Amino acid sequence: MLQFILRRIAISALIMFLGSILLYVLMINSGDPLADLRESRAENREQLMQARIDNMGLDEPWWQRYLGWLTGVSRCFVLQCDLGTTRDGASVNALLLASAGASLRLVTVATFLAIFIGVTLGVLSAIRQYSGFDYAITFGAFLFFSLPVFWAAVLLKDFGAIRFNNWMADPAVSTTATAVVALVFALAVASLLGGSLRRQLVTGLVTFAVVFGVVFAFDQVTWWVQPALGLPLILIGALGALGFMLVMTVGLANRRILYAGLVTIGLGLVSYFVTGPLLEDPANWWVIFALAGATVLVGLAVGWVMGGYERRTAMVVSVGTALGMAFLVFMDRLLRGWAGFLDMAPGGRPIGTIGENRIIPERFTGDFWEGIFNWGVQLVLPTIVLTLISIAAYSRYTRGSMLETINQDYIRTARSKGLSDRVVFTKHALRNALIPITTIVAFDFASLLGGAVITETIFGWRGLGAMFRQGLEFVDPNPVMAYYLVAGGAAVLMNMLADIAYASLDPRIRR
Repeated sequence: MLQFILRRIAISALIMFLGSILLYVLMINSGDPLADLRESRAENREQLMQARIDNMGLDEPWWQRYLGWLTGVSRCFVLQCDLGTTRDGASVNALLLASAGASLRLVTVATFLAIFIGVTLGVLSAIRQYSGFDYAITFGAFLFFSLPVFWAAVLLKDFGAIRFNNWMADPAVSTTATAVVALVFALAVASLLGGSLRRQLVTGLVTFAVVFGVVFAFDQVTWWVQPALGLPLILIGALGALGFMLVMTVGLANRRILYAGLVTIGLGLVSYFVTGPLLEDPANWWVIFALAGATVLVGLAVGWVMGGYERRTAMVVSVGTALGMAFLVFMDRLLRGWAGFLDMAPGGRPIGTIGENRIIPERFTGDFWEGIFNWGVQLVLPTIVLTLISIAAYSRYTRGSMLETINQDYIRTARSKGLSDRVVFTKHALRNALIPITTIVAFDFASLLGGAVITETIFGWRGLGAMFRQGLEFVDPNPVMAYYLVAGGAAVLMNMLADIAYASLDPRIRR
């Protein structure tokens, strides 16, 4: 395996080297970097032209300029990268550090959301083949896959930012809108759970009543301005997380593991009051990560003590339940910071259409939780754009791979032994169906960086897309080559992780 990885690294390095030569040659021959100065009527035009020639090395042959850039890149192996300067003399190193943070934050969140949602929808669509849910997911996948990025981004700016801000000035949900939202949820839940027509009708009616009641209650107490989950919703969500973990592992009939999950929820209830002061100001990410680590340890301990002969499964269920409840507690505290952020937002309009921060960090005076909203609300709209397109591909590939897997002979053998559909789908079919998906994930991360160029331009993000676009406009090779290093390096790294994932999902590949 080590030899295989080293060989892949060597091949990838050669490909990136050849690609960098091609890109550099194409870049320096794509236009005239002095075009704007040649048309200038400034008295010091000649001095400005000579300064740019010196900054960009235009009086040197192309191969000598490329070797200079390559020499600076080779110093990255000793953590002393020198990516050169822009045409104005600014350091590309500093420009890349400032830009990469915004772009990688956007692409990473979009990738993880797309994988989780897309794979989940694909699996459920395969299990409910030719049902109403399957047809709805298929229609949505083709719709989102063919959706132009720029058009979707403009629509989200209008409805998700401008009109949402107008609504937040006096938030209220009409009875008609509440009924429409409840109906959408009812149709989705009924088609997802399936069953006979009577069962779907009952499920839909119950879901409609619950969602309608929740939205109506939220509207009456102006929850949209001062949101919070509260302890009752946290407990309901924790029980839902426990039910999900049980369904995905041993089912609801195993009392030992069920009791382990309930004890985990009880300990979470105690910790809700004990750790409350730690989540107040001055909270920070180190406190959050430390509490998350403690949550995992408590879940492992409960599963180990109460699991008996099924300790491993009990530990998985307890940890999943604990993390689900911890996430709800985190969201409860985060939502309580919305009111404070809303008061600080310019003009009372919380979501902006330009920039990666709603309020300039130097001028922001809120606490930790309000600071999350400051960069989080700006992350929502561009993330939705990138996620929708990737979800479409993941759901279709997962559905096809899952259908192919569940028709294999070993799946029929597992069913003939009397195994339940839950065990067949989760323990036998899903793992093998995920092998082709790892390839899609590897390429999708790099392609999202390319799609982020358009998305960042529309939403005014100062990320890698802006740096790449300015380099192209100014015929400045160094910023473009810096973007190539990040995008190419991401592609190489993700392909390497895909190879390791192959070996983890299918032990035969290790040989």
